[in-house]
Amino acid sequence: MEIAFDNTKLKKLANDFNKCQKEMGTRRAKLFNKRLGDFRNAITLEDVRHLPGRYHELAADRKGQWACDLDHPYRLIFQPLEAIIPTDENGKYIWNEIKGVNIIAITDYHGK
Repeated sequence: MEIAFDNTKLKKLANDFNKCQKEMGTRRAKLFNKRLGDFRNAITLEDVRHLPGRYHELAADRKGQWACDLDHPYRLIFQPLEAIIPTDENGKYIWNEIKGVNIIAITDYHGK
Protein backbone atom coordinates (compact mmCIF):
# COMPACT_ATOMS: atom_id res chain seq x y z
CA MET A 1 0.00 0.00 0.00
CA GLU A 2 1.28 3.46 -0.85
CA ILE A 3 1.83 5.82 2.10
CA ALA A 4 2.05 9.60 1.83
CA PHE A 5 2.34 12.23 4.55
CA ASP A 6 0.35 15.43 4.90
CA ASN A 7 3.40 17.32 6.16
CA THR A 8 7.17 16.96 6.35
CA LYS A 9 7.18 16.72 10.16
CA LEU A 10 5.15 13.49 10.10
CA LYS A 11 7.33 12.12 7.31
CA LYS A 12 10.50 12.86 9.30
CA LEU A 13 9.05 11.20 12.41
CA ALA A 14 8.13 8.14 10.33
CA ASN A 15 11.67 7.88 8.95
CA ASP A 16 13.65 8.59 12.14
CA PHE A 17 12.63 6.36 15.06
CA ASN A 18 14.97 8.10 17.53
CA LYS A 19 13.48 11.52 16.71
CA CYS A 20 9.98 10.03 16.85
CA GLN A 21 10.67 8.43 20.23
CA LYS A 22 12.14 11.65 21.61
CA GLU A 23 9.13 13.70 20.51
CA MET A 24 6.28 11.25 21.25
CA GLY A 25 7.65 8.85 23.82
CA THR A 26 8.61 5.22 23.38
CA ARG A 27 5.15 3.68 23.46
CA ARG A 28 3.52 6.03 20.92
CA ALA A 29 6.59 5.90 18.64
CA LYS A 30 6.50 2.08 18.62
CA LEU A 31 2.78 2.00 17.89
CA PHE A 32 3.13 4.64 15.14
CA ASN A 33 5.84 2.56 13.49
CA LYS A 34 3.76 -0.61 13.91
CA ARG A 35 0.77 1.00 12.18
CA LEU A 36 3.02 2.24 9.35
CA GLY A 37 4.32 -1.33 9.00
CA ASP A 38 0.74 -2.57 8.81
CA PHE A 39 0.11 -0.18 5.90
CA ARG A 40 3.35 -1.13 4.15
CA ASN A 41 2.46 -4.82 4.33
CA ALA A 42 -1.09 -4.27 3.08
CA ILE A 43 -2.28 -4.17 -0.50
CA THR A 44 -5.58 -2.44 0.29
CA LEU A 45 -7.12 -0.78 3.33
CA GLU A 46 -9.23 -3.91 3.84
CA ASP A 47 -6.01 -5.78 4.75
CA VAL A 48 -5.60 -3.71 7.93
CA ARG A 49 -9.26 -3.46 8.84
CA HIS A 50 -9.25 -6.23 11.46
CA LEU A 51 -5.67 -5.89 12.72
CA PRO A 52 -4.96 -4.64 16.23
CA GLY A 53 -5.34 -0.89 16.30
CA ARG A 54 -9.06 -0.69 15.60
CA TYR A 55 -8.93 0.85 12.13
CA HIS A 56 -12.20 2.69 11.64
CA GLU A 57 -14.00 5.31 9.59
CA LEU A 58 -14.66 8.69 11.14
CA ALA A 59 -17.86 10.71 10.86
CA ALA A 60 -19.23 14.25 11.09
CA ASP A 61 -16.54 16.87 10.39
CA ARG A 62 -13.98 14.08 9.83
CA LYS A 63 -16.06 12.14 7.26
CA GLY A 64 -13.73 10.75 4.59
CA GLN A 65 -11.01 10.19 7.16
CA TRP A 66 -10.06 7.08 9.11
CA ALA A 67 -8.29 6.53 12.42
CA CYS A 68 -6.49 3.81 14.29
CA ASP A 69 -5.47 3.64 17.91
CA LEU A 70 -2.05 4.56 19.23
CA ASP A 71 -1.70 5.06 22.97
CA HIS A 72 -4.94 6.25 24.55
CA PRO A 73 -6.28 8.82 23.76
CA TYR A 74 -4.09 9.41 20.69
CA ARG A 75 -5.10 8.30 17.22
CA LEU A 76 -3.34 8.13 13.87
CA ILE A 77 -5.57 9.98 11.39
CA PHE A 78 -5.39 9.19 7.67
CA GLN A 79 -7.40 9.43 4.48
CA PRO A 80 -7.34 7.53 1.20
CA LEU A 81 -5.02 8.75 -1.53
CA GLU A 82 -7.72 8.15 -4.12
CA ALA A 83 -9.09 11.48 -5.43
CA ILE A 84 -12.60 10.03 -5.22
CA ILE A 85 -13.04 7.57 -2.38
CA PRO A 86 -14.66 4.40 -3.78
CA THR A 87 -18.19 3.82 -2.49
CA ASP A 88 -20.90 1.27 -3.19
CA GLU A 89 -24.47 2.03 -4.27
CA ASN A 90 -25.41 2.69 -0.61
CA GLY A 91 -22.62 5.22 -0.09
CA LYS A 92 -20.48 2.90 2.04
CA TYR A 93 -16.74 3.11 1.50
CA ILE A 94 -15.21 0.11 -0.31
CA TRP A 95 -12.14 -0.62 1.79
CA ASN A 96 -10.69 -3.19 -0.63
CA GLU A 97 -10.48 -0.59 -3.42
CA ILE A 98 -8.41 1.87 -1.38
CA LYS A 99 -4.76 1.27 -2.24
CA GLY A 100 -3.01 4.20 -0.60
CA VAL A 101 -3.27 6.42 2.46
CA ASN A 102 -2.21 9.92 3.38
CA ILE A 103 -1.17 10.25 7.02
CA ILE A 104 -2.75 13.47 8.28
CA ALA A 105 -2.08 13.70 12.01
CA ILE A 106 -1.45 12.10 15.34
CA THR A 107 -3.92 13.65 17.73
CA ASP A 108 -6.49 13.31 20.48
CA TYR A 109 -9.65 14.49 18.72
CA HIS A 110 -12.05 13.47 21.49
CA GLY A 111 -14.00 16.25 23.16
CA LYS A 112 -13.14 18.76 20.45
